Amino acid sequence: MNDNTTVRLKDLDLPNDLKKLSIPQCISLCREIRGILIDTVAENGGHLASNLGTVELTMAIHRVFESPFDRIIWDVGHQAYTHKLLTGRLNDFSTLRTEGGISGFAKPTESEHDIFISGHSSNSISAACGIAKAMRLQGDDHNVIAVIGDGAFTGGMVYEGLNNAGKSDDNLIVILNDNEMSISKNVGALAKYLSSLRGRKAYVEAKKNVENILDKTPVVGKPVKELMLASKDAVRWMLYRSNGQPAGATMFENLGFVYLGPVDGHNLKSLEETLEAAKAAKKPVLVHVNTVKGKGYRPAEKNPGAFHGLAPKAIKQGNPEFISSDSFSAVFGDELAKLGASDKRICAITAAMKYGTGLNKFAEACPSRFFDVGIAEQHAVTFAAGLAVSGMLPVFAVYSSFLQRGYDQIIHDAAISRTHIILGIDRAGIVGEDGETHQGLFDVPMLTCIPNITVYSPSDYDELRLCLRKALYDTPSVAAVRYPRGAQSNVKMKLDENNMFCFEGHGSKNLAIGYGRTGGTVCEAVRESGLDTDVLKLVKIFPIGSSVIDLCMKYDKIIIFEEALQNGSIGEHLTVALTAKGYKGDISINAIHGFVKQAKTESALKKFSLDKAGIEKKISDFI
Repeated sequence: MNDNTTVRLKDLDLPNDLKKLSIPQCISLCREIRGILIDTVAENGGHLASNLGTVELTMAIHRVFESPFDRIIWDVGHQAYTHKLLTGRLNDFSTLRTEGGISGFAKPTESEHDIFISGHSSNSISAACGIAKAMRLQGDDHNVIAVIGDGAFTGGMVYEGLNNAGKSDDNLIVILNDNEMSISKNVGALAKYLSSLRGRKAYVEAKKNVENILDKTPVVGKPVKELMLASKDAVRWMLYRSNGQPAGATMFENLGFVYLGPVDGHNLKSLEETLEAAKAAKKPVLVHVNTVKGKGYRPAEKNPGAFHGLAPKAIKQGNPEFISSDSFSAVFGDELAKLGASDKRICAITAAMKYGTGLNKFAEACPSRFFDVGIAEQHAVTFAAGLAVSGMLPVFAVYSSFLQRGYDQIIHDAAISRTHIILGIDRAGIVGEDGETHQGLFDVPMLTCIPNITVYSPSDYDELRLCLRKALYDTPSVAAVRYPRGAQSNVKMKLDENNMFCFEGHGSKNLAIGYGRTGGTVCEAVRESGLDTDVLKLVKIFPIGSSVIDLCMKYDKIIIFEEALQNGSIGEHLTVALTAKGYKGDISINAIHGFVKQAKTESALKKFSLDKAGIEKKISDFI
């Protein structure tokens, strides 16, 4: 095949044929890939800017290494779309993030090339460390490659992994994809440190000069080069020699890694040369790659944050937004900003999700009391506890699926000592197309097994505002306000603010209970169907108040609907409490079982009979 012959992805046996192509052919494929990424994400939604930035890097990885024998681990998987295209999933790519289609993240059950699940950040180095050690014990000399963004480097687990990997002498390569972004702009000392390294282009030039000299050295040239590439001291020496001035060892070298870079992440030739050097080292190597988030699509390059994660059709509808103004996230952010303007004790904390959680309004109104701690949920919780014990009112706004990462800190650093922190739990319940790693189904069972915690779950914006104020001013210890992705329920019920529930009674002996988004749907289903049941919508869902217990004791049949896992659900807590009071009636809990795959939110709710029709049928069958 001529070096300039045009090639298309559909004509190739991937990833095997990549090694047969010329650099110009690969550059042409990169243009094709970017077109596919833009068209697919425009239709299905997904992560655009991060994937546009890793096209050449992914191409170079698959040309230098041999997947799946060399194991590639993505951190986070939202930069792995090109990897999917280059590993035989072109024909299925149009199904990205759809029900029954391929996942928006790396998923081992989907392909042998997806080595490790990757929906949350900062775990790749630890996973790679374990995989590399297992391969070494089994006599396998292949490489393990962890591709991790600089945003994920703000997570503490990265440094636990680096600390152990650097002393291992295993065939482990960490590729640091440095685009100066995670979702929001990276913050903190690490971001400043990487910025200082980005300017050291002389390092790469010096390294190439040394290699050229060694390649030309008669007889011993090649062995000398290989020896130097395998020696961190030699690589450091090349770094020190840039412009004749010592530059100092990087933190990665101090941890035991050979450091190579920075290298231009959009120059295939430079990438491949650097990765070949890393491959030859046969010991832990960190390759520092500079990329542009959103590369090749001007709107995403200019505003990578806005084009990080998109809803289906978002590009076609105009400039995408992080959140709609008609959403729980926006209302939460607006209300917190309003309260923060009048109460100087209120602080807002995010883990790299300023816009996604609606905290951008608070950041503008109260900049000195707004804190973006990076992808560091553990730190965020304990940082909040530190603020609280010193007299502040800290609010940590976080997605339900990411709150899981700070669980020990909620218990040890806050709940035990009744420290008053507020958790704004966004995306509680089904979230849709991101699938198992992002569904907000665990916060209820997680939090309700911890003493000294109060949990609110509003179903409309007025309830949300009230719950936030109660969490701030009327609730001791840890207070959590959980709310779903998207807009409020249009169903209104009269709220009993003393008991924090809504009740509609018609003298029935049957009672249907719900909360949050599902609570509104339960009420709507009963109103429209005329079913013989009273309705109780909980707004404070835990601890379960005595007024709720007393009310439930009057009914012969109780059916509970929850957009959360059944194990550890409010229904289970209520059943235990009623049984202790001597309840003799029937109780049915209709909640979620197991992990929930990607699908539109409406479809997932229907699957678990949490849509209006499903709730109607469940109540009818039960009573």
